[in-house]
Amino acid sequence: MIAPGPHRLLVALLLGILAGMMFGGLVPEWGKAVQFLGDLFLRALFVMVVPLVMSSMIVGVSSVGDVRTLGGLGFRTILFFVTTTGLAVLVGLLLVVIIHPGTPLLQESSDLTSESGYSLSQRMEDRPTTVAELLKSILMNLVPQNLLKAMVNVDVLPLIIFSLVFGSVLTTLGERGQFVIRFFEGVNEAIMGMVHLLMWTAPVGIGALIAGRLGEAGGFSGFWPQLIQLGAYAATVILALLIHGMVTLPLFLQLLGKQNVLTYVRNMGTALTTAFSTGSSSATLPLTMECAIGRHRVSKRIASFVLPLGATINMNGTALYEAIAAMFIAQTYGIELDLGQTVIIFLTATLAAIGAAGIPEAGLVTMVIVLKAVNLPVEGISLLLVIDWFLDRCRTSVNVWGDAVGAAVIDQLEGHEHEESTRQP
Repeated sequence: MIAPGPHRLLVALLLGILAGMMFGGLVPEWGKAVQFLGDLFLRALFVMVVPLVMSSMIVGVSSVGDVRTLGGLGFRTILFFVTTTGLAVLVGLLLVVIIHPGTPLLQESSDLTSESGYSLSQRMEDRPTTVAELLKSILMNLVPQNLLKAMVNVDVLPLIIFSLVFGSVLTTLGERGQFVIRFFEGVNEAIMGMVHLLMWTAPVGIGALIAGRLGEAGGFSGFWPQLIQLGAYAATVILALLIHGMVTLPLFLQLLGKQNVLTYVRNMGTALTTAFSTGSSSATLPLTMECAIGRHRVSKRIASFVLPLGATINMNGTALYEAIAAMFIAQTYGIELDLGQTVIIFLTATLAAIGAAGIPEAGLVTMVIVLKAVNLPVEGISLLLVIDWFLDRCRTSVNVWGDAVGAAVIDQLEGHEHEESTRQP
């Protein structure tokens, strides 16, 4: 399936956003009338969730080969990716709690309901009251009583855990396992083809959602407070990305990778620029490998293993963004999340980022996963779409930077020493 080119898609998204803003801002009634097109786009995204999660997770974990023979290289790589992604989510959660960019502008009554029909008061009653009950609830939610029921209910956290374990076991079954893996690779490619096809409709769907939001707000005058609110949200996301990209990852690079940070940034400049301009870590992968191997002399064996795997499962920026976005939507709808729900956001954002495709706007699909995990309204995504195209490029740059740092760190940990004179300035 041929997807729109990254530059064409960006232009189309900008035009769709602009058209939606003008349509809903100047003629609110018409904006509300076309909102169904945006709702249809969200439904199309939602139907991708279960097959995308399961196939991406299985293909991602199976891409590392037999998990029993990975040894130090596989263990260190996966541990590094999981650690940095978890730290990224933690930074995002801390900042969104401290800054609190969301204010309950959309809550119209105390019995605001989510898609499942549970009111806020009902969710409050269902919360665990002790630490033991909290831990029990989290552990019980990891294992589905019925896998098909979990699919029907889009209970994504147990689906993620099941898929990771299933994919790992498949790598140990030899040729029989490879046959099943190839099947899921085909499923994954087909779902990605559907996502690519859906991207053709994204400008219309996103424009209609924005037009509908503006129409419901009464046009530009009623939407102004929400624009101010989105500014605080965007600032929170960008600040968190800067902290992770300019503090956390460089510390790993310098302390564990023994690299000069400025030199490495300069050598990876082409890849980082491409990541920002395309919003696609997969499209950037060839340049990422060329910069790491050709310019910085990272071992080809290490880079060929770490970077493709990172482009598949290592999405630091995406995980960080989704955690902040979920908390922001909860704050905006006036929904207070307890510690257990925050932990679920942490786990789901970390694991969902593993299944995020390396294509523009893939975060829209995995965002549904995070929201459903804690029963937040999926329609809250429409609040973020005005500026998501820009934040998508920011987080993709951090994703690629995290992959590049991972390659340098694993290269050093595997014992491949490089003389500074062999690196091009």
